[in-house]
Amino acid sequence: MKWRSCQLVCSGPGWHEEYQADRRRASDERAGLQSGRVWIVDSFEGSSLATLRRSCYQIKPKINNIWSCMQGGLYWPYLAGQQYKRAKGSWLLFNMTVDKNHHYLFQAKVSDRQLECIGTAKDGQWLVLQDPKTGEKKEIYDAVSGAAVCSLKHGDNEILSQMNDFAKQSAYTFCVAFSNTAAEDLAEFMCSKSEGCFSSAMFVCSGSEANEQAMRYAVQYHIEKGDKERYKFISRTSAYHGYLVGALSIGDNPMKPLLKKMLLSDDQVPKISRLMPYRDMKPGMSEEEYCKMLLDNLEQTFVDNGPEKVAGVFMETVSGSSIGNSVPPKGYLDGARAICEKYGALLILDEVMCGLGRCGYPFTFMDPEYGLSTGGPDLLTFGKTVGAGIVPLSGVMVAPKVVNAIKEGSGTVMGYQTYHSHYLNCTVGLAVQKKIYRDNLIENVREVGAYTKAALQAALKDCKVAGDVRGAGNFISVELVKDRATKESFPFENNMAKVLQEKTFARSAHFMCINGCNGYEYVDGKLVQHGTHITMAPAFGYSREDADFIVQVLADTLFEIEREYL
Repeated sequence: MKWRSCQLVCSGPGWHEEYQADRRRASDERAGLQSGRVWIVDSFEGSSLATLRRSCYQIKPKINNIWSCMQGGLYWPYLAGQQYKRAKGSWLLFNMTVDKNHHYLFQAKVSDRQLECIGTAKDGQWLVLQDPKTGEKKEIYDAVSGAAVCSLKHGDNEILSQMNDFAKQSAYTFCVAFSNTAAEDLAEFMCSKSEGCFSSAMFVCSGSEANEQAMRYAVQYHIEKGDKERYKFISRTSAYHGYLVGALSIGDNPMKPLLKKMLLSDDQVPKISRLMPYRDMKPGMSEEEYCKMLLDNLEQTFVDNGPEKVAGVFMETVSGSSIGNSVPPKGYLDGARAICEKYGALLILDEVMCGLGRCGYPFTFMDPEYGLSTGGPDLLTFGKTVGAGIVPLSGVMVAPKVVNAIKEGSGTVMGYQTYHSHYLNCTVGLAVQKKIYRDNLIENVREVGAYTKAALQAALKDCKVAGDVRGAGNFISVELVKDRATKESFPFENNMAKVLQEKTFARSAHFMCINGCNGYEYVDGKLVQHGTHITMAPAFGYSREDADFIVQVLADTLFEIEREYL
């Protein structure tokens, strides 16, 4: 008889007797008893079920679970309606002992199982995590709302209590054939909050999808205007726009060089300077001079790449995960839009992470300190907070200029996906947005966010490893440095992102901790990331007491790092 590592193993009759005769000298390797395998052995001719089960118990130390004995299917071998106790030609199905570290979910760490969220606690800003190996549980304050996603607190009772009714009302519609009231209502609501900057919206499921849709809309806009040669997108270095092929192409992150051959060419996605005043403003340089330096770089990139070939310019209004919440200098967005208009390209703002209230305004470009002085961009992408993490939802806001060009041209939007304008997602999204405005949560972000940032700056003013505190609203980051005077980063070997994650977790708080805010390189084929930042982005309804807790955790953590690493 043979045992093989496969779903179905056929053996000859009399396996039980063969196994009994050989079992004392049969090694695990010979028997093929490997962890994490499913085994099916057939043709136990003439053996009673009891005998088969006894055989299993003889190798019990290797068996995690006996699933079934069967004949011709997944059921006990009842023949002709009788509970027949002899299993002629039956099969035995059992599962070998499974390694508790095995991770069936193919994401993040495949070599080990992650902590698992099993619920929420307290006011919904705390998660209950469980170690899948030990069963140990821990409550932790989610200071970054997943990945700057949860505009409402986890497990919002008001929204969740309506979900059943929402689901009963919903029906799937394919956007090419039909629209639906949920998507129409959400689009109208969001346009109404844009102060006339947008006249249409569309909805998909992720920020990456939204950014790729915006790329297509930009190209279609030019085609409708009779200009079919615009295929390039200018974007910043040290920016993140998603992980689909197009979105990854216009972005810049450490995995991009490894996937380079499958991405858009460098010719199609020319890069401009990163937006990072903390590191790139030269000594003695004013904000106005820094702004001019950035805009000169943008215009020169147009010239160098053929302005007649550029479809649009992509930029995060406030930078996200790559470099940690850098805010543009005043006048920068106005200048970027003017250059785009000069050369006929579209300005596309990515507010997937920073938008829809996260920075204290309905759309982040509306901030009077650094936003557009009048009007808005041609296209704007959003996501994350729109569905509060309850449903996957994202989309694109479209300015009248783009809408009218398509109306006067083909009259049809190019491209569609299965879950465009998904009814249930849009219904939940609208309920979330209405609650945010009803409860003045965006104003709370602006007010408590300002309090948090000021408190954090005060708490860290003498901390030698706190290089910069930056951000807007409650979207705030601290960049770590080894030397505040020179802004030298810690060596990559220290893996300060991991250090930060572990130390804040030990204090019952979760933040986004990332290496690479000061760039990356490959040395002898190995990734080396420079610089580290830690980001907070709590739920919009967080309080000053929550802010005090966040500040205390960060201050205690950074002063501990100062003592240990300097």
